[in-house]
Amino acid sequence: MNEVRIDVRTQSPERIAEAKRSADLCFRINHTNPTTPECQELIQELFNHTLGENTRINPSIFVILADKVKIGSNVTIMNGFQCMSAGGLIIEDNTMISLNCTIATNNHDMYDRYVITCKPVHIKQNVWIGVNVTILPGVIVGKNAVIGAGAVVTKDVPDNAVVVGNPAKIIRYLDAEKFVK
Repeated sequence: MNEVRIDVRTQSPERIAEAKRSADLCFRINHTNPTTPECQELIQELFNHTLGENTRINPSIFVILADKVKIGSNVTIMNGFQCMSAGGLIIEDNTMISLNCTIATNNHDMYDRYVITCKPVHIKQNVWIGVNVTILPGVIVGKNAVIGAGAVVTKDVPDNAVVVGNPAKIIRYLDAEKFVK
């Protein structure tokens, strides 16, 4: 997975505009009654009307570059979702993300901290992410995986794996044949 490096001292006008657009829309979403059509329209606008069918995102949310995020169908994202998305984020269908989760696709160079290093995060289908999980840059979460509450995911998670802890470690595998189709 290739790393992209961005010097924040010399950001493009397009990147600055998207960061502002995302911040403005997150503020408006977080200050609108979440049960109203207006709130759902703002969420659709934030993600450029690319959300999959039956996807539900509950405020509050904070996404730095929403144009780098792709979210599939039947996804549920609970309150407190935070995403540093410069590296790109894909969330596939039927994924559930619980309260107060953070996904970071970027970090800072250890020696030149005005340079951010970016790697995409890919969450495959039918994943369940527990409360207060943090997923770090470059991680791929395999289909049907479960990430236990409070886990810090620093490495790829295989299909059907259950991971917990900091750093997250595999504690078991689920039987793929038992999933409801």
